[in-house]
Amino acid sequence: MASGFSSSKLTLHIGDGFEFMKNHKHEFDVIITDSSDPIGPAKSLFEKDYYELMKVALKPNGIVCTQGECMWLHLELIKKMTCFCETLYPVVSYGYTTIPTYPSGQIGFMLCSLNPDTNFSEPIQKFTPTQMEDMELKYYNYHIHRAAFVLPSFVRRALKNKSDVLDSPIEHGF
Repeated sequence: MASGFSSSKLTLHIGDGFEFMKNHKHEFDVIITDSSDPIGPAKSLFEKDYYELMKVALKPNGIVCTQGECMWLHLELIKKMTCFCETLYPVVSYGYTTIPTYPSGQIGFMLCSLNPDTNFSEPIQKFTPTQMEDMELKYYNYHIHRAAFVLPSFVRRALKNKSDVLDSPIEHGF
């Protein structure tokens, strides 16, 4: 991943994401927000207004990937985010990965696409063993990618049952 920072296709912006998005319309193919937890200044990055700004900032068929919190600790927040994202984007998925240094050893991603044909759980490109070796990938592979979207039963049930979630206050537990 870190080698991607040297790509000529990348423009990295570090700063207030909410303010940045206000000034951009139909400019980005992909928006990745790696924010801190949803308290203090980062709280707005977990709310519908921010996802609306990102939607406007995307080019047609653009995608968004944001920090999606931990299913073990913040399921109500994830439900709320999924619910409002589904009102904005034709495709919304929650995926996760293991990160030993994070609380509960897990962090999630909220993925949204303007392209109704997007399937986040299926890699666009399946790397050959030679490509995997050349890129020196230590963790990522086709199977890990697909598994990131296989959610435990309690999460699947929670994300399926979102009635009245938009009107309920969210306690973040921080």
